[in-house]
Amino acid sequence: MEVIETSIKDLFIIKPKVFSDARGYFFESYNEDVFKQNNINTHFLQDNQSLSNAGVLRGLHFQAPPHDQGKLVRVITGAVLDIAVDIRKNSHTYGQHIAIELTEENKTMFYIPPGFAHGFLTLKDNTIFSYKCTDLYHKASEGTVLWNDIDLNINWKIKDPILSEKDLVGTKFIEFNSPF
Repeated sequence: MEVIETSIKDLFIIKPKVFSDARGYFFESYNEDVFKQNNINTHFLQDNQSLSNAGVLRGLHFQAPPHDQGKLVRVITGAVLDIAVDIRKNSHTYGQHIAIELTEENKTMFYIPPGFAHGFLTLKDNTIFSYKCTDLYHKASEGTVLWNDIDLNINWKIKDPILSEKDLVGTKFIEFNSPF
């Protein structure tokens, strides 16, 4: 498993070592020792999975302290454009984001610690997206930053995604008071 630092501190791209043969493939999707060796000290409490068709956009979501969540995300089938936005007020990369394509073919994973808003755009029908979370879901702690906020300047590569009511009314970044 290769852990790759990104241009934003504490965000990591994780590339598993995939063993393939005529039967299929095998890879470790999580290894606590590898995470600790790379100074990713976390403990996962909940696993989530979603199914979406192409054009569905979910995000930008976060949970505020004390129920803040870190996430290890990956695609099981299909493909997504995955986005993490730094919402840590004292970070020199506050408001900046990393975008990465996660697919069933590349098997790449993305570790997003607490202090980031997270979202993804589904690129293929019947995409199954999986994520491990460092805290349990807590409705009263959830927040949403507006996915297409001009100040974030995220190129989602889509003009009219399929959105939930919650994602249609996210907070504008200029009006956002980060709890981190």
